[in-house]
Amino acid sequence: MIRALLTLLLCLSLLPFATAGPGAEAAALRSVQAGFVQQKHLQILTRPLVSRGTFAFQAPQSLRWEYLEPLHSILIMHDGRVEKAVERDGRFERDTGSGLDAMQVILRDLGSWLDGRFADNPMFSVSRRDARTIILAPRDPGLETVISSIKLRLGREPGVMESVTIFEGPDAWTRLTFTGTVVNRDIPADIFRLP
Repeated sequence: MIRALLTLLLCLSLLPFATAGPGAEAAALRSVQAGFVQQKHLQILTRPLVSRGTFAFQAPQSLRWEYLEPLHSILIMHDGRVEKAVERDGRFERDTGSGLDAMQVILRDLGSWLDGRFADNPMFSVSRRDARTIILAPRDPGLETVISSIKLRLGREPGVMESVTIFEGPDAWTRLTFTGTVVNRDIPADIFRLP
């Protein structure tokens, strides 16, 4: 689960780059909110694992990633800290696992990704397949064992990303499809606190 969360955080941190669209400036991004459906495809599964949730991003580095089903959990990144809580028996319990430290590594690079400076990040090479498709390929062979590539599909309107597909190997991939995206709407500060 930690590996999946790290991958999702990486992809989510790339979302604001897409909000700029071709020829626009990413610096205009203040916030992004959307719903998502996550489908995890593995060769050993007859059907993909499906999760649903919402997220909210507030510039410069505040994020709420909330799975609503099948298991209710919330991940918060705010003011340089990363926190996670999982709902059990109707109550949220904080998760203080060691994987949260790894998430802070991704948070460290978030600022340059938000400015659309992917070349500044030595982890990935970036290419455009067309005006709405960005491909990220890991430069480090060690990272390739976890992520072989990431495909970002931009929406037709600035501030909207249609999907992120994370290829984890020849028979394993995860797709996030975003819906109801709202850009640059004020987000209450308390949304970046755990319940």
